[in-house]
Amino acid sequence: MPKIALLPGDGIGPEIMKEAVKVLEAVSERFQRTCTYEVLPIGGEAIDRYGDPLPEETLLGVKCVDAVLLGAVGGPKWDKEPAHRRPESGLLRLRKGLGVYANLRPIVACDSLLNVSTLKPEILRGVDILIVRELTGGIYFGAKERHAVEDGEQATDMLVYETKEIERVVRTAFHLASQRRGRLASVDKANVLESSRLWRETVNRIAPEYPDVKVEHVLVDNCAMQLIRNPRQFDVIVTENMFGDILSDEAAMLTGSIGMLPSASLGAEVDLYEPIHGSAPDIAGKGIANPVGIILSVAMMLRHSFGWEDEAQAIEHAVNHVFQEGYRTKDLASDSSYFLHTEEFGNKVVEEIVNFEMDFLFRRYATI
Repeated sequence: MPKIALLPGDGIGPEIMKEAVKVLEAVSERFQRTCTYEVLPIGGEAIDRYGDPLPEETLLGVKCVDAVLLGAVGGPKWDKEPAHRRPESGLLRLRKGLGVYANLRPIVACDSLLNVSTLKPEILRGVDILIVRELTGGIYFGAKERHAVEDGEQATDMLVYETKEIERVVRTAFHLASQRRGRLASVDKANVLESSRLWRETVNRIAPEYPDVKVEHVLVDNCAMQLIRNPRQFDVIVTENMFGDILSDEAAMLTGSIGMLPSASLGAEVDLYEPIHGSAPDIAGKGIANPVGIILSVAMMLRHSFGWEDEAQAIEHAVNHVFQEGYRTKDLASDSSYFLHTEEFGNKVVEEIVNFEMDFLFRRYATI
């Protein structure tokens, strides 16, 4: 019986978490599974209650479960907190504490949503990209300094990578590429940054271990352009922490909204799952948040942490079917008068799961 830590967090986090649990319970009942939950504080909520964005209770708790599901953290209420007490520092410490170093962010263009993106449908059709982002190194975790100079202040952020940190995430990306279409784009800034030169050298050294994968090196600025110009050229993209953060947010718009993207952070005994969007405090409490990112994160959790492939596909199939029927969340609706609220969309996904036709799986197995 898997135990899942639920970290709702701030802003829209509690709203979308409610829908994620609703979907998880529906699929568990449909497939006769049982999960237990433990709700733990993180982010601004934890600052208000404990004076710490990642209380010891939470860090100890997440290490005693089978998977962690996170909503979102942050908000203007805590913007004036010192760096170590900001909600985001709690998230970084959570990732570091769990040791999850490979962040998987799938970007798949849904045929029924091709007209939602600002890009032309012919550019988007068939897009299926997996971004593998290194998650516990780089500039986010390097030393930070600020001191006075003659005309003001000087700030420094250290971008540090060790060979072993690069090796483990690159091998993860090579392995995933070998299971997909056999193409890996390694993104760096090797024409300028020494850390990127080490990154590229490490990729080149590992590449012969995966002869079935074709690898290419792409400078990050060119990659940003190519994601808009011709996204179908990419299969798996692997890159360092900050580049992965920026590129995956850009790539989210290929699906029509950043609210669509799930993620899985792997590499340790306990894995972390979360939508890639932020806490969106401007729409919190209005019931218009898109819960798809966290619902699809649940599907990734079932697949990667529990090995429940049928259950994961049932959730993904349900979400796609809701879109095919013409339902939208506010961020995806072309006519603002026609959209489902957060809870209504969750209910539709649950309805699809309850009525899920098992012959969908039988047809899938028949083609293997």
